[in-house]
Amino acid sequence: MSKHSHHHHGLAFGIDVGGSGIKGAPVDLATGEFAQERHRIPTPQPSTPEAVAKVIAELVDEYDLPHDVPIGVAFPGPIHHGVIGFIANLDKSWKGVDLPALIKKETGRHVVAVNDADAAGIGEVRYGAAKDTKGVVLLATLGTGIGSALVVDGILVPNTELGHLEIDGFDAESRAAESARGREDLSWEEWAARLQRYFEVVEMLFSPDLIVVGGGISKHHENFLPLLHLKAPIIPAELRNAAGIVGAAALAAEGAGLA
Repeated sequence: MSKHSHHHHGLAFGIDVGGSGIKGAPVDLATGEFAQERHRIPTPQPSTPEAVAKVIAELVDEYDLPHDVPIGVAFPGPIHHGVIGFIANLDKSWKGVDLPALIKKETGRHVVAVNDADAAGIGEVRYGAAKDTKGVVLLATLGTGIGSALVVDGILVPNTELGHLEIDGFDAESRAAESARGREDLSWEEWAARLQRYFEVVEMLFSPDLIVVGGGISKHHENFLPLLHLKAPIIPAELRNAAGIVGAAALAAEGAGLA
């Protein structure tokens, strides 16, 4: 079908699947903003693929969307060509599931699935803190662990797990994630010293042109980003918790040939 006649609406539907909630909204691809208010449904227990697929279909049905609006799903785990690999936050039965095929069967729509950190990275590159940045952009999401996304001239290098680099004999995220700050009751300065070590290793390996820091803690960026001294500028994410939905929607649109 010719994209000119069918795709005037410039929408894609983004979904962020988490351990506690599944959130979704239609995204205006021209601006990267929600076209309508976001809905959230608690993650079903047990969080099996079938149960989650039904919730996703329910979310999409809350909106009256043209049939050719594609769906992008941000998912908490590595996804290789649509297939879920290792899974930590949801039911173990997800391993080996082809997520786009499952959601397509449930909704009849074109579906793209992407790791949640990758989705947030694309959101920040297309519409947020890294908009129009050429070269290599690294997004690091500081939370329970450290999520990473690597985007090169606008193209995602999927499934990087740079939180699991081994640095100084430790799994990096066990020392430098936001959760370590709370667990060990670190001052901002003590935690920043760990971030400094983490980011200087990542910088040595990848020479990013820009580093974007996401996760809830990025609201408090003035407490720790100024303490870091790296070659690349290191700046806070802008889209905050909307980034996953927005990035997944952008990738769905690109995957459906709408962008």
